Amino acid sequence: MAWVLKMDDASIESGLVHDFDASLSGIGQELGAGAYSMSDVLALPIFKQEDSSLPPESETKNPPFQYVLCAATSPAVKLHDETLTYLNQGQSYEVRMLDNRKQDELPELNNKMVKSIVRVVFHDRRLQYTEHQQLEGWKWNRPGDRLLDIDIPMSVGIIEPKTHPSQLNAAEFLWDLNKRSSVFVQVHCISTEFTPRKHGGEKGVPFRIQFDTFTQGEGGEYTEHLHSASCQIKVFKPKGADRKQKTDREKMEKRTPQEKEKYQPSYDTTILSECSPWPDAYVSPNQAATPSFTSTPLSTYTTSSVPDSESSSPNHQADPGSHGNSEQLSPTASIQDAQKWLLKNRFNSYTRLFSHFSGSDLLKLTRDDLVQICGPADGIRLFNALKSRSVRPRLTVYVCQESPQESPLLERHATNENGDHSISSSLHVYHALYLEELTAAELIRKMACVCSLPLGTINQVYRQGPTGIHILLSDQMVYNLPDESCFLISTVKDELGEGLHLILK
Repeated sequence: MAWVLKMDDASIESGLVHDFDASLSGIGQELGAGAYSMSDVLALPIFKQEDSSLPPESETKNPPFQYVLCAATSPAVKLHDETLTYLNQGQSYEVRMLDNRKQDELPELNNKMVKSIVRVVFHDRRLQYTEHQQLEGWKWNRPGDRLLDIDIPMSVGIIEPKTHPSQLNAAEFLWDLNKRSSVFVQVHCISTEFTPRKHGGEKGVPFRIQFDTFTQGEGGEYTEHLHSASCQIKVFKPKGADRKQKTDREKMEKRTPQEKEKYQPSYDTTILSECSPWPDAYVSPNQAATPSFTSTPLSTYTTSSVPDSESSSPNHQADPGSHGNSEQLSPTASIQDAQKWLLKNRFNSYTRLFSHFSGSDLLKLTRDDLVQICGPADGIRLFNALKSRSVRPRLTVYVCQESPQESPLLERHATNENGDHSISSSLHVYHALYLEELTAAELIRKMACVCSLPLGTINQVYRQGPTGIHILLSDQMVYNLPDESCFLISTVKDELGEGLHLILK
């Protein structure tokens, strides 16, 4: 028997509505405003695969230190661009230095001081290449002024602040990680001072304020790099930064809401972002300003330490281990070797600029490249040094050591039966000495090398004059020698039995 249930349409419709409402009654409770969480959504199975590629929150690395410049950022900077901060010339601005280390991070720094070097540098790479010339020009126009200073009375928690006369754009200080520390900096250069044309209304060049922080190394010096950070700034004449900030704010207020979404908001402070350490940050300013070179006294030269006569030639190419002034930079030279070559050839002011250049990189630079980077004078000098352009010596002298049993003649000429001239088998070999200093000491040093004599054994050097007289060699005599003079070197033992005398015939 079949049962048939007859219901009207209204009853069916009301029942369906009731059941549907009951099925949705829990959704509003679960996803209400107070319970909704994006992390709950990401935990759903459909997001499991994508979420597995993201690093856990505990693995995100925060910088150990943070530097906060207490000056507002510009509102006229697009979303993905670096922040830009306007500063007034000569005004003191606080930079707060914060210890961001986690509990077990860098425990060796606990209860210790660190050193920070703060500097103002160019933001544009083009000006970084010519920084030395730019700063020298600024120094010439502003004698006695500095680009950067520390306002010591206003600073908190820093000790031993130092500035160096050779580095007008940098200062250094120590600070305690366990104490509140702030340094107040003053920037005295303005952005328009480095623009190529100055007719009014030019757009000033941006600078960077950079902090490089170090801890003590094994020798007690602060040479172990810890962290570096910097931010982009522009410097205006007094009150100019406030006017520029107001102008940018008014321009943004006139933009449509859609256009405003493309720009960053203005923040009350500027957080310095992590960056690479400044190239010369590892070198103390004193060393960078006055590199020291050790000179060997004349009396300490021996046969093994004095280069042979060929090395005195201006065209001689020394081997990689040679320390001669005419050493040519090898294309296979490492970055460290290239730095040593620059110092050896008196280009120490450009070592930071070429701190990442190997020998091959330097040799690829054209003359125009070097002139643009280093200026006309140093650029041409560096180009000639890299290409090993030969320089004519001031004086060339030919010498030969005389053997006691041989005739002092340069060559023995004979005439055969046919009347032709021939050269006998006994021939003196002469060495060319190239003199640059034109001093007696320089000539004696190079003759000692040719004769394989220890320099300390030579007592006096004479030149044989008219009627066989012996004239003591002096600087004035060497200075007045004719170019390409020829001498035969005769050795005579000292009457006291100690050392030798040399006679130039």
